[in-house]
Amino acid sequence: MTSARIIVFDLDGTLVDTAPDLINALNFVLDREGLPPVPLASARNMIGAGARKLIERGLELEGRPASVEDVTRLTSDFIDRYAAHIADVSRPFEGVESALDDLQSIGYRFAVCTNKLEWLSRLLLDQLGLSSRFSAICGADTFGVSKPDPAILKQTIARAGGQLSSTIMVGDAGPDIGVARRAGIPVIGVEFGYTEIPIADLKPDRVINHMRELPAAVRSLIPQRQTN
Repeated sequence: MTSARIIVFDLDGTLVDTAPDLINALNFVLDREGLPPVPLASARNMIGAGARKLIERGLELEGRPASVEDVTRLTSDFIDRYAAHIADVSRPFEGVESALDDLQSIGYRFAVCTNKLEWLSRLLLDQLGLSSRFSAICGADTFGVSKPDPAILKQTIARAGGQLSSTIMVGDAGPDIGVARRAGIPVIGVEFGYTEIPIADLKPDRVINHMRELPAAVRSLIPQRQTN
């Protein structure tokens, strides 16, 4: 029996534009600490390494020293606030659902591999009506490791019923390119996500600037996957 062909997606900045709700929650926490808000435009690239790192970056931006205990407390407060407002304005990027329809029609199954907590990822996708699209939804706490550690990607693929030899990764930032490279699978980079380093500079196998381009990018990688 052959394993399913899998496309593994990053979540924030790849499938869903989550920045406004994430930064609103961050600014709620910063405001309670007497700190000014972080502008959305400059904060988008702070996303992607998980809640705790987002808090640390927010504090660093304001030059605010914080103990490990302070960051832990603020991260907990942030998560509570974010969970209550997780899909106020977050929406799938344009073209996501039609791209999934197209790829599903040629036999692909989908998974999510994110550095977001699994329960928050599920909550977000539930509220956006997307959870049923994915055979596996795995976060930083699912296996106890985060991207770019290849263990999180390998175990996500296994949970989705696939194998490395028939999987493609899609992401928007360094951890996504890194995890795919370490796992030995092709990776497609999206140009509309959250990254300080332009995605093309990270040398993914393909680069797209709209989700409508994803099916063609995947198809262009199929021959090499079938011969590996």
